[in-house]
Amino acid sequence: MTDPCGEDSHAPVPGLVHRYPDRVLFLVTDRCAAYCRYCTRSRLVSNATGYDFHPEFDRQLDYIARTPAIRDVLLSGGDPLLFNDEKLEYLLSRLRSIPHVEFVRLGTRIPIFLPQRITPELCQMLRQFHPLFVSIHSNHPRELTTEVRDALGRLADAGIPLGNQSVLLRHVNDDVQVMKAHVQKLLRCRVRPYYLYQCDLIAGSAHLRASVRKGLEIMDGLRGHTSGYAVPTYVIDAPGGGGKVPVSPEYVLSRNKDRVVIRNYEGKIFEYPEAMDGRPLFRASTGSLDAT
Repeated sequence: MTDPCGEDSHAPVPGLVHRYPDRVLFLVTDRCAAYCRYCTRSRLVSNATGYDFHPEFDRQLDYIARTPAIRDVLLSGGDPLLFNDEKLEYLLSRLRSIPHVEFVRLGTRIPIFLPQRITPELCQMLRQFHPLFVSIHSNHPRELTTEVRDALGRLADAGIPLGNQSVLLRHVNDDVQVMKAHVQKLLRCRVRPYYLYQCDLIAGSAHLRASVRKGLEIMDGLRGHTSGYAVPTYVIDAPGGGGKVPVSPEYVLSRNKDRVVIRNYEGKIFEYPEAMDGRPLFRASTGSLDAT
């Protein structure tokens, strides 16, 4: 698919994706520090299809300003940290002037591919716009070099919460031990593993797509076997625009009105007595017990 996540069908104006009720994805540029074969926006990068990017962002900012439900804006693209400090400061200032925008996020691969870009001056500028979050993109522990660690440390020292989004890639990180080493190294770099994405159905990426079965196996090998902070949420971005759907191993084995049967990371079985929640157990429409 050229647009596997259905972004274009959720674009009220060019360069803005409004798929979820209270947040928008703001595509500010079509340039990156590096180009990933599995990129979900291969249709856009390097002006592949003549996408309509406006240097002043007036149409996108106007939509955000007149849509009070929007409280969260994610700047992505392309990579917003390819902007110089002045242009990025201008854009963040415009967003911060909108009263209902509570916080802003930057989605970037720059700290991994161009850690020299994370200068003290950039970090000092970003400090003005808290609450500001940064989501990086690292897939393998070898990407986390000492230069990357230091760049991430400068962002963390500026008070910016850092999260990582990985893509599950066949023969790259589809291995429990590799993934465990990666997430543990991220924590040492002061980054919280946030999402592990099942590879999107982008054209030309079939050779990189690991199975969902393998992804579940990896998640089973992380939960309980390393720090909870190191365990990301495994998600599939539903094809066609359904949004992120969390996928996890089966820990709830059965449940009814009286109890929940669960298993732990060791495969041991436990029962938890269900609490009363005030709902009637009898459904008048069917005449049956409301139990699963």
